[in-house]
Amino acid sequence: MSRVVLAMSGGVDSSVAAHLLTEQGHEVVGVFMRHGEPEIACEIDAKNRNAQLPIISSRADHKQGCCSATDAEDGRRVADKLGIPFYALNLQDQFGQIMDYFVDEYVHGRTPNPCVMCNNWLKFGKLFEYADSIDAEYVATGHYARLSKLDAGEPQLLRGIDGDKDQSYVLFGVARERLKRMLLPIGGFSKPEIRAMAGELDMKVADKKDSQEICFVTSGNHAEFVQSRKSAKDTAGSFVTANGTVVGQHDGIERFTIGQRKGLGIAMGEPYFVTRIDPETMDVVIGPRDELKRKSLRANRLNWLTDPPRDERRCLAQIRYNSSAWPATIRMTGPDEIEVEFDSDCTGVAPGQAVVLYDGDRVLGGGWIL
Repeated sequence: MSRVVLAMSGGVDSSVAAHLLTEQGHEVVGVFMRHGEPEIACEIDAKNRNAQLPIISSRADHKQGCCSATDAEDGRRVADKLGIPFYALNLQDQFGQIMDYFVDEYVHGRTPNPCVMCNNWLKFGKLFEYADSIDAEYVATGHYARLSKLDAGEPQLLRGIDGDKDQSYVLFGVARERLKRMLLPIGGFSKPEIRAMAGELDMKVADKKDSQEICFVTSGNHAEFVQSRKSAKDTAGSFVTANGTVVGQHDGIERFTIGQRKGLGIAMGEPYFVTRIDPETMDVVIGPRDELKRKSLRANRLNWLTDPPRDERRCLAQIRYNSSAWPATIRMTGPDEIEVEFDSDCTGVAPGQAVVLYDGDRVLGGGWIL
């Protein structure tokens, strides 16, 4: 029987993952990742009544998300029901680094992806350190993605079978050597199947809504969060068209991302979108939809889950978590940089987002759009 550290967010996905892992005979240790500073209470390990396990007080946080105190309580109840231990790990400092990254990217005119960073640094970073400290062989999560072994025995990361919920995109940055110690128990199920399973198990989280917010942006307003944490740097500037014509003013470039249409507050006679953000001049460039089209992109800070291509390679390239993958050709342009050339114009390429490369369902790797 293998010991498995499971990231339990208090949602239906990780809750059913805990059930599936216990059914497979694993010794499961549930872990909740705490990012704030709420009051700590103590609960007793469901199996070891002498162990004091820190659990978050529910009075400290009232938002709906994936890391709130209510979520921690939901996770604890599931752990108690399944008879597995449940720990809340204080990762405030590490979450602070993700928050700093989030703010810095927006202030510099890029669109961050904190969920990818959380997976890289915490779920498949710090949780591996914790797993090592308790002699656990595996780290597991409730992501909708799959792992499959090649003939040679090397694991490969695949899309989840539920195309509407596939989360392989946000896992591209996991270190290749860690795939062999990862478990993704729900990737072979659809979301309705997971909810039905939770209902059959009489889990109260069976109908719990999915988290739609960034866990540390409690107001749901990312620009407000950035403004509350950024330095004294003034990011206000002008709306301009592609030819440099000033058509309005804005309060800060952190309010905008490539492809955005809502919230511009400018009447141009036809729909206009954010096509570029210039962090030097603080200009937000806007234009009609056609000006969003890009034939290629460059990306660096690459992470490969297979051997990097020596020559040009055909693949599918996905530029956003909720976008389709585009047929493309990739080529290395440096030791840590690629060019992705699309077969047809791609809309919405945003610096700061990840481009993830696929061969069918298999994740080849990816990088960060320059």
